[in-house]
Amino acid sequence: MKTRIYPLEGVRNFRDFGGYASRYGGAVKPGLLFRSGHYGEASPADIAAIEALGIALQADLRRPDEREKQPGRWSAPNTITHDGGRETEAPHTRFLQEVEVNAEAADGWMNTYYQLAPYKAHHTEMFGDWFRHLAALDGDQAGVVNCAAGKDRTGILCALTHHVLGVSEADIREDYELTNKAVNVSLFLPDAAKYFNDMLGKHHDTEVYRPFLGVRLRYLETAFATMKAESGSIDAYLTDHLGVDEAMQQAIRDRLIEA
Repeated sequence: MKTRIYPLEGVRNFRDFGGYASRYGGAVKPGLLFRSGHYGEASPADIAAIEALGIALQADLRRPDEREKQPGRWSAPNTITHDGGRETEAPHTRFLQEVEVNAEAADGWMNTYYQLAPYKAHHTEMFGDWFRHLAALDGDQAGVVNCAAGKDRTGILCALTHHVLGVSEADIREDYELTNKAVNVSLFLPDAAKYFNDMLGKHHDTEVYRPFLGVRLRYLETAFATMKAESGSIDAYLTDHLGVDEAMQQAIRDRLIEA
């Protein structure tokens, strides 16, 4: 797909994660599955472009404090949210305020986040709701998954959606890593580091901030490894922990896979 990334003005990392081949035959339909960052800075042109996509379902994976600080300027008719997980400040901000922070510690912090994220109660409830509502959509209604940056919580749920749809492991990982291109991490990293250092009153090395702007494949692998260790397999995580049974998965495949 040549049009996978949508270059919107105020919405980061908006892209189509359909279009991949499926082991069930055919391919995932393009134009029905999207992923992105938040909509708190969406421009009128962004909103018009998004509304033209026919998105009926949105899983907004942000915590309630995130939604309050940056209310979305757009939302789908059916938007999944959760009031759990409230924080007084972002967990990664607390980490960055510590005295001794370096690039290795930042990488480790993010990897630990991926170990914990699949079993946070508010995440699993929203993950399960996403699949339940996705299975019930009609015709060509589309869905979108978003969080603050559209890369970590969103990355895990989109990878699980791909797994249900029979997308290969190689393509799941390729789509996950596409965040680094979509947000152009290397270009914006120096300015982002200066912004956060000024805001925090710190002098962290620029590389400290890379894990918080982009993604690394081992983070997703950590999330999958945790599911396998805790639930026995990714399939068992879906059925036993999220309540996404085989009938629901088949309904999603029937609707989203084309020959």
